[in-house]
Amino acid sequence: MSANEPAKTVDFIRRIIAEDLAAGKNGGKVTTRFPPEPNGYLHIGHAKSICLNFGIAQENASSICHLRFDDTNPEKENEEYIESIKKDVKWLGFDWKSNLFFASDYFDKLFELAKVLIQNGDAYVCSLSADEIREYRGTLTEPGKNSPDREQSPEVNLDLFLRMRDGEFADGSYTLRAKIDMTSPNINMRDPAIYRIRRATHHQTGDKWCIYPIYDFTHCISDALEAITHSLCTLEFEDHRPLYDWFLDRLQPQLKQHPQQIEFSRLALDYTVVSKRKLIKLVNDGFVAGWDDPRMPTISGLRRRGYTPESIRNFCSRIGITKTPNNVEIGFLEGCLREDLENKALRAMAILKPLKVVIDNYPVDKVEEITAPNHPQNQELGNRTIYMTREVYIDRDDFMEVAPNKKFKRLVTGKEVRLRNSYVIKCEEVIKDPNSGEIVELRCSYDENTLNANPEGRKVKGVIHWVSATQSIKAEIRLYDRLFVNANPEDGGDFLANINPSSLTTLKDCPIESSLVKANSGDTFQFERVGYFSKDPDSTEEQPIFNRAVTLRDSWAKISEPRREQRKR
Repeated sequence: MSANEPAKTVDFIRRIIAEDLAAGKNGGKVTTRFPPEPNGYLHIGHAKSICLNFGIAQENASSICHLRFDDTNPEKENEEYIESIKKDVKWLGFDWKSNLFFASDYFDKLFELAKVLIQNGDAYVCSLSADEIREYRGTLTEPGKNSPDREQSPEVNLDLFLRMRDGEFADGSYTLRAKIDMTSPNINMRDPAIYRIRRATHHQTGDKWCIYPIYDFTHCISDALEAITHSLCTLEFEDHRPLYDWFLDRLQPQLKQHPQQIEFSRLALDYTVVSKRKLIKLVNDGFVAGWDDPRMPTISGLRRRGYTPESIRNFCSRIGITKTPNNVEIGFLEGCLREDLENKALRAMAILKPLKVVIDNYPVDKVEEITAPNHPQNQELGNRTIYMTREVYIDRDDFMEVAPNKKFKRLVTGKEVRLRNSYVIKCEEVIKDPNSGEIVELRCSYDENTLNANPEGRKVKGVIHWVSATQSIKAEIRLYDRLFVNANPEDGGDFLANINPSSLTTLKDCPIESSLVKANSGDTFQFERVGYFSKDPDSTEEQPIFNRAVTLRDSWAKISEPRREQRKR
């Protein structure tokens, strides 16, 4: 962890844990777990849970955190998701050490415990179809009604359950259900399913099983078997807590541990969707280029875009852990990244909209090496070499024939400006295309006495970035913006209707400093006066690619309304 990261806030969960430790509860130990389902890539919401569970383990010497894959649905799970989850947790700065588990590790034990419930009269095999089960369940205002199979003897239920395991019945023909209360005001307690028949090859157990346990049954028992002390989950599982406790209470002779489930509010981030179903649709239907597309809220997408683990951990720490659902502005996440990169991102120069400048009085074949700092406030980050030549590129936005107002401090016809870390130049002539009238070149002069020195007798206030025309390399620059134009992508019912058509702008052949050819994939730089950019893993030596991680300032508020109005028209 970085030494300059803020101290962890003492939220209500940490207070509970501190009280338990002080009281010697659970033998004075704390064991948490992060339990992802391997059916998709982790997203920013998962980062909040990762930082909470692993963070508690790091803060307390007597604590550990498990990484456990809740892999009970083999039809939607695979090894790709498992490996991506491991990579993301490690990248965020956390280590499960030897505590890596799979719910499938407990399939044999879960099967035996299901038999215990049957033998004790707490579970039965139901022949209702999925649609019939939904019909029998009732509504929030009307009680459910009992299955015709509810009063079968334990002997009949056990026989049917064993035959389910042996593959005698078709998928969906039978379900093992808990026998609780079909009139409960909590629908989760109305005889929920425990096992279903599903012929699918499992990524860990192969074809050993044709029945698979349901999440609610699996999760609490896995917690107990691993001696989890505090099972931390998001608020949507609050209504599931009575069921969590019911299973553990019924199986206490066999399960010696009864973890405490505690709920906290999930992360809601504007301009973002984190539903796996929606993220999968974005990927499968080609709205993005994959799970790690830099526009995605996945951890791998954020990493590829240029986010740092420190910025995400800082973000999760600052938003805190509460019981109250709240919506976080995405600008806050972007601000955490800017704050982190401001202090450690190396500086470089890149021209996104190049305009050629010819310095007529500079020697034609001269290539001058100039030493420039990698960071203006941090000398420990060292220096780099930039090259001054007769022809350079500046950004088109840094030149106007006539200054629009006194605040314009860039290059103007007949006026001077300093090239960053280099000389003062003066625009002498503007060359235009005779047909279109577009400016194609500037003819300038330079003051040879102004390298690291102010010109005599006059003040030059403007400073612009530049790149040598002959000693630079050409890069592809990808300008990423928010994926949705609406803060609430669900507004109007169809989140796809709110996709931002300008979420990606690709610029070709942008001149950048030649030193950037040595950058590694994932290295992040501040392109001076432009933004923060990260080198994309698809880069080659011939074609470097840089992704914009975040702009230097949050300008979205100024442009979101026009974009939204344009969308409506």
